[in-house]
Amino acid sequence: MVAYKSKVVERIQLPSRQRRERALEQAGYNVFDLAAEDVFIDLLTDSGTGAMSDEQWAALLRGDEAYAGSRSFDELESAVAEVMGFSRVVPTHQGRGAENVLYGTLLEDGDVALNNTHFDTTRAHVANQGADPVDCPVARAHDLTVDGPFKGNFSLDRARSVVDDVGSERVPLVILTITNNSAAGQPVSVENTRRVREFADEIDATFVIDACRFAENAAFVARREDEFADAEISEIAREQLGYADALVMSGKKDGLVNAGGFVATDDEALFEKCKQRAILYEGFPTYGGMAGRDVAAMAVGLREAVEEAYVTDRIDQVRAFAAMLEDVGVPIYTPPGGHAVYLDAGSTLPHLSAEEFPGQALVCALYREGGVRGVELGSFAFPGTDRPELVRLAVPRRTYHDEHLEHVAETAAAVLETRESIDGLEIASEPAVPELRHFTASLEPISS
Repeated sequence: MVAYKSKVVERIQLPSRQRRERALEQAGYNVFDLAAEDVFIDLLTDSGTGAMSDEQWAALLRGDEAYAGSRSFDELESAVAEVMGFSRVVPTHQGRGAENVLYGTLLEDGDVALNNTHFDTTRAHVANQGADPVDCPVARAHDLTVDGPFKGNFSLDRARSVVDDVGSERVPLVILTITNNSAAGQPVSVENTRRVREFADEIDATFVIDACRFAENAAFVARREDEFADAEISEIAREQLGYADALVMSGKKDGLVNAGGFVATDDEALFEKCKQRAILYEGFPTYGGMAGRDVAAMAVGLREAVEEAYVTDRIDQVRAFAAMLEDVGVPIYTPPGGHAVYLDAGSTLPHLSAEEFPGQALVCALYREGGVRGVELGSFAFPGTDRPELVRLAVPRRTYHDEHLEHVAETAAAVLETRESIDGLEIASEPAVPELRHFTASLEPISS
């Protein structure tokens, strides 16, 4: 059942094929460099790209722009306490700002950070502190076809093996990302969260939950974890988040806003350290790089994110999108996650090796064919890691309708018909930071 109706619309149009081909070449075959007006259906990310509710727009108008002591901050602090269960909040301009504040406080040169799977900016922020980001996914996380309720879980066996190798004194930080974005948006069970909490206590490490998609994760828990079959989404969220020492949050996902993030904790000493670092990098602690109106909108969005009608519609829309793609024969990661459908580029383009970036080649083919923008999350985005060749089609919240997603499925079907003619790509230029090269690197077709 659809949980909302449209009040404002934006006109879009599909650019001509000639224009798309020219735009792709001018962008260096990197869709991050495409102009938004050259994109028809934009599934690059679900971060900050969704539609806000009328209540959030009302909050924008009521926002308090005071530099210090803003009423909007009080509203955010109250929402975080109510929805997530933490009393201390350090606002930031977005999630990576929160990562800089928190991980810059907790890590130093030579440390090791464990995560079920680091996403790109998390990995980069850990590395930026001189620490080593180590992934601990469960064995089936990168098996694209095997079914499983919680393929995003943290592997405690893998984590203990790392601790045995490097020593617990080098592991001050354990991170749990919910849902697990780099593992196709797969959820994490509450039981696994409890066990990670116990493990962090064993090695005297700080336990952080990356809570960007906490509400979507709670919805999967309600459907798949028997203990919570009769629980409210809001109850599950507070239960799961409550096992952490601190949260790092991008409000641009399950905060349902276009900008903003925060660190949350009950640890007074950690809060003070984060607050001082945030003053240096983000701004005064009651605005944190955001306008007061954006802080107010995020306070509303956090509460809306755990409403049953909203999050049910969200999960069901992504599941229906996955079914559309499967119906036309597109290989996808199963089961689908909560915010995106991940295409199996390796199976779609088996004639291309990892060195020829099949995921990025598929991204370019989808844009060229139908003006659809997705993102590669394989050997191009994560160099030096053993990850499958995936293309993420992230669905912005409360934005697209069935007709838009049907166009994406039709585009993918057309690409399948000519896939053997798709050339691989090679890097023409890249930045000095390899963990973030997919944002700005330029490529060119190998055939040229």
